[in-house]
Amino acid sequence: MTDGGKVYLAGAGPGDPDLLTVKALRLLACADVVLHDDLVPPRILALANPLAEIVNVGKRCSAKGPAQSEINSRMIASARAGNSVVRLKGGDPGVFGRLAEEIDALESAGIAWEIVPGITAGLAAAAALGTSLTDRRKSARVVIITNHHAAGSEAPTERDWKALAREDATLLIYMPGHDFGTLRAQLLAAGLPAEIPAAVVSRAASPDQSVECATLGELNALARVSAPSIVLVGWALDAAVRRALASQSTALLAEADLILSSR
Repeated sequence: MTDGGKVYLAGAGPGDPDLLTVKALRLLACADVVLHDDLVPPRILALANPLAEIVNVGKRCSAKGPAQSEINSRMIASARAGNSVVRLKGGDPGVFGRLAEEIDALESAGIAWEIVPGITAGLAAAAALGTSLTDRRKSARVVIITNHHAAGSEAPTERDWKALAREDATLLIYMPGHDFGTLRAQLLAAGLPAEIPAAVVSRAASPDQSVECATLGELNALARVSAPSIVLVGWALDAAVRRALASQSTALLAEADLILSSR
């Protein structure tokens, strides 16, 4: 390793500053350079050292951002200059965050690095829904998958949903896109029953978070939500989804009564 600085590959959590780890908060407070994803909100960046260089190196599907090679070069150059560098990623850096590619680049350059875990968005989505992801009576495993393929990926165009979609598992589908109709059809074709509970959580743990609930058979009827969002499917969600649907029905009935009484 070099005698220069060090890169901390840190998770910013799902967006709520209160959900940052104490270690991530401490590192931000004394960082010389912060290279952050686009999803990291200003209220978390405000916790960084006021003298730090803060650079948005995020990539979003709707806008072109820096190439991964450019991000790697920035990390390496900043560390070689003797800086404490926080590479701040949304959620947990090891979940769909290109962590492996960045570790490879740092290792090849002889740069010291350390992983600082964060709360991944799927856990925040479950909390927003008010559910456990596992239930020894219903679900023995959690499957985390992305429905998005990076440009140039050698991954197959179709997921092996039959191997992933099991009734004894809770599915967490990151970056699900907006085509819930196709996703619904794929999961049904894989053998999941139409009545299995499903939910879509948008911007979990943020002030504008939203939760939509249905069964898998009705997944395509859910409203289009803003990114980032996660689709959850599984029997472990049953009680939470039932509560949410009952609450929605009560609210609709109250609204209908109000309309009728005003006529």
